[in-house]
Amino acid sequence: MSYYDYIVVGSGIAGLYISLLAIEHGSVLVLTKGTIEDCNTRYAQGGVAVAIGKDDSPELHFKDTIAAGDGLSDVEAAHILTSEAADCIADLIKLKVPFDTLNGEIALTREAAHSVSRVIHAGGDATGEHIEVTLSKQVRSAPIEVMEYCLVSGILVDKGEVKGVSAVDCRVGSVEEYTCRFLILATGGVGRLFKYTTNSDVVTGDGVALAFEAGAEIRDMEFFQFHPTVLRLPGVAPFLISEAVRGEGGILRNAGGRRFMTDYASEAELAPRDVVARSIVYEMRKTGSDRVFLDVTHLPPQLITTRFPHIYRFCMEHGLDITKEFIPVDPAAHYLMGGVKVNAWGETNISGIFAAGETACTGVHGANRLASNSLLEAVVFSKRIVQRTASIYYSKGEEQGKNLKRDSSLSHEVGSDISCFLPSREVLPSTAPFNLPNLQSLMWDKVGIIRSAENLNEAANILATWQCSLPQPTDRSSHELNNLLLCARLMAEAALLREESRGAHFRADFPQPSSQWQRHIVFKKNHAAN
Repeated sequence: MSYYDYIVVGSGIAGLYISLLAIEHGSVLVLTKGTIEDCNTRYAQGGVAVAIGKDDSPELHFKDTIAAGDGLSDVEAAHILTSEAADCIADLIKLKVPFDTLNGEIALTREAAHSVSRVIHAGGDATGEHIEVTLSKQVRSAPIEVMEYCLVSGILVDKGEVKGVSAVDCRVGSVEEYTCRFLILATGGVGRLFKYTTNSDVVTGDGVALAFEAGAEIRDMEFFQFHPTVLRLPGVAPFLISEAVRGEGGILRNAGGRRFMTDYASEAELAPRDVVARSIVYEMRKTGSDRVFLDVTHLPPQLITTRFPHIYRFCMEHGLDITKEFIPVDPAAHYLMGGVKVNAWGETNISGIFAAGETACTGVHGANRLASNSLLEAVVFSKRIVQRTASIYYSKGEEQGKNLKRDSSLSHEVGSDISCFLPSREVLPSTAPFNLPNLQSLMWDKVGIIRSAENLNEAANILATWQCSLPQPTDRSSHELNNLLLCARLMAEAALLREESRGAHFRADFPQPSSQWQRHIVFKKNHAAN
């Protein structure tokens, strides 16, 4: 077995940024199941929110973040996010991320639910790609060991402390073990759970599933964000049409060409994502259409081609000139607000295991994420993870540091936790065969944008039945499928428990928020049941 001070699982913005910071404090191994470039970060168009404008402040950014979280954001975590944002952006600039400028200053744009313009971009609508390419080049040139096509299949824990991981070489099928002092899970979210998604194929809930099986706490899995505007063209895979398009003045119109968002929200197109997504669903039902349209034809063509070059080129390649024609869109699965429960330093309840990026539930997003806070959360809390691990060595000494317990004093949560185990369910006599398309269709139809007890119960029973008959995974695809199924169960059961509507979680049978549900649902593995 090989020993490293840090093992980082995943190669998106969180994993790469942590690796570049951690190499200053010890040896680093990055394990990624594809190439280092296979991640969700490269598809992020919207940008990074940071309060650096003359009319902005961290406090105003904080207020917008809390408002979007709909009563469930962790106040301390949101303060950390917004107050430490500028320093982390400065770090990215030092790493040579080419953020767009205007008249010599970083250009700022506005997105939905932000009270001012505070979103920075790179390459217009190619922010994630520029960040990913920049950081991956830096990692490849640093003394960081990277093992590609290496899927982590299990976490090694002894007496409540991490020891390392087991991993499958996806090319030959061999299994190896790697030991470490610190393990950071940064594998992204669970977007491939759904039939329609903006997420990359690699986003299969690996970190959440690994953490759950190791005994870590999983929180807020019912809160999943559906992006309102995803390109809808026959034979074309879902393609994100950035929030920023509406921020620049894009108008949503129904199948008859009528602007409809003013019927649903005073903020119209700039309402929070969950409001816009549900409004689109309602409008499609009213008009009997499978899409609505995003109209930017009234905007100067040069603004569109300069501000959204990636979107413009992609649409043109598929025969659609968005400077002259409406963009057909509908909602698709986008972002997980929940995940592995961590404190303000990224620590889980298992000593030595940390989680970052979309894999983690820091509490910042609460019930609904403010647009462009995701990349920001990844860098802010990733930096804090490295600060925390470094303090264990340098402040306490290595030998003492090995026994330093998780710091639980820095978590200031809204409400209390409801601790749960996955319930036992009756195995159904017959269901559709378990495969990825059937799982994705079930989740889209029954655990999607608009939920109900009937649909959630049906989904939970089918998922439990599938889980009972699962064979042991042997290769990458079977591991991914198992991980997705576990995450699906966590999401469906949490959504069934939460009998209210809040943020991105909407129950047609409980359409209003309830004060008794201003609390978090936390799942932990019931080892006694095994």
